[in-house]
Amino acid sequence: MLAIAGSAFGRLSTVQPNATFSNGNNPTTTNNDDSCEITVAPAATLLLPVFDVNITAAAGASDTTLFTITNVSAAPQIAHITVWTDWSFPVLDFNVFLTGYDVQSINLFDVIARGQVAPGGPGTSSTNLSISPQAPVQSVAGAIPGDNDSNPNIPAANVGPGGACSGSNLPGTLPPELVAAVQTALTTGLYNIAGTTVGCGTTRIGGTHTNARGYVTIDVANNCSINLPNNPAYFATEILFDNVLIGDYQQVNGDTTVGNFAQGNPMVHIRAIPEGGPAGSNPGTNLPYTFYDRYTTPGVLSRRFDRRVPLPSTFAARWIEGGTGSFNTNYKIWREGVTVGTATSSCSGAASNSAMPIAQVIRFDEREDSFALTGNVICSPICGPDVPRLPEASITSTANTSLYPSHAASTDISGWMYLNLNNQPPLNLNYTSPAGYVPTRASQNWVIVSMFAQGRYSVDFDAAHLGNGCSAAAVAPTPEVGPAGGIFVCPPFTVCVNPPGTFAYDGTNVTP
Repeated sequence: MLAIAGSAFGRLSTVQPNATFSNGNNPTTTNNDDSCEITVAPAATLLLPVFDVNITAAAGASDTTLFTITNVSAAPQIAHITVWTDWSFPVLDFNVFLTGYDVQSINLFDVIARGQVAPGGPGTSSTNLSISPQAPVQSVAGAIPGDNDSNPNIPAANVGPGGACSGSNLPGTLPPELVAAVQTALTTGLYNIAGTTVGCGTTRIGGTHTNARGYVTIDVANNCSINLPNNPAYFATEILFDNVLIGDYQQVNGDTTVGNFAQGNPMVHIRAIPEGGPAGSNPGTNLPYTFYDRYTTPGVLSRRFDRRVPLPSTFAARWIEGGTGSFNTNYKIWREGVTVGTATSSCSGAASNSAMPIAQVIRFDEREDSFALTGNVICSPICGPDVPRLPEASITSTANTSLYPSHAASTDISGWMYLNLNNQPPLNLNYTSPAGYVPTRASQNWVIVSMFAQGRYSVDFDAAHLGNGCSAAAVAPTPEVGPAGGIFVCPPFTVCVNPPGTFAYDGTNVTP
């Protein structure tokens, strides 16, 4: 199954403690499993922050991004996959049916260059029993997948004969005219499907780059539909809330002239809190903001209807440049856009996500020297024209001094950077925080550190986030670099004394 492109959604309630104690020592945690922290754990949404695919090279001869989705539950699940441009405009979606304990790998070269989605084979991507048998050849007690119609949140008609997920509907081959439109959208930013009225004319909805570049979201859903996250019906009737998916990606360059680089990392696992319930259910959530609340239409749905944990805005990211191994570092960065891209209007909104300002960047070397851009350029509350900017999805070198401070005055070849990537909340919503939360809502971001050297060594790993998606927006310029909430916390019912000349106990463990 497959589809095309769009935008709009989000909303929430207040935090309640999960227990009280007779001695009055109430817990510092909230309801069981309530957390704004991002961990690698079964999730309802997976985010591939950025992909980079050479669609003109031969298969396996250059850059491609692969990702794998795993269903860790015994029940079947539907993974709804959306491909977005680097300006946050959805240009393609398709579905993968996962039997219980199923694993499905997707090579984005196959999808974008060849128009092939999850080619069929034993045990993958179909409700057809000859492809995905209900009983595996070998199994042990406690590890037997359920029937393909055993998920109570997926109507049996959707996976039965003639249903949206049935038979030949999965897997699929994309129409040539759609493949051509997706290719141009992800390389030139122009998006028009030949022979249809779908498209944006000469209005660009993505950046210009040699490789196809963007990001991917993967949601648990109850149907194999072609609705996009910019359609209110997607959240109202299709998206589910079961934390059952895990995923990882690999970035591979098969060009032997540059050394056959390869990196891999878990995708971003975004849990639903509280989890569970059928599509359309709305029990509320203690999260003050959510991952998709840019798309939940106020007045139509509760703004935090999706219940997905929001992402942070401040990070600590390692860098290394040079040395005997000629090391290099790229940052792969995803950022929350400020507008919702849609092909139902002028498509002009996507351009607002093309160059979003960065609040503050400070580079540290190994001797604790610190460096900022000229004049310590910052962005708060209004950004000037000289502020460094990045689109929603990007891959940039730490040696790029138009984005990251130069360390020419240092003899060190490595260190770390403080990245405050906060831009501003989406433009189409008036954010009000629940009681107990600081009202300033930061934009969401994610950073992957990608290091490589000598055409042989390479590695990807997540940058450390200094706060979480519920933390208040960090001040820029910061009065002191450090974790959100500060350091030297004095916990409840504890006496803390700081001698003269030492840091005060003025931190908080409220959030995070």
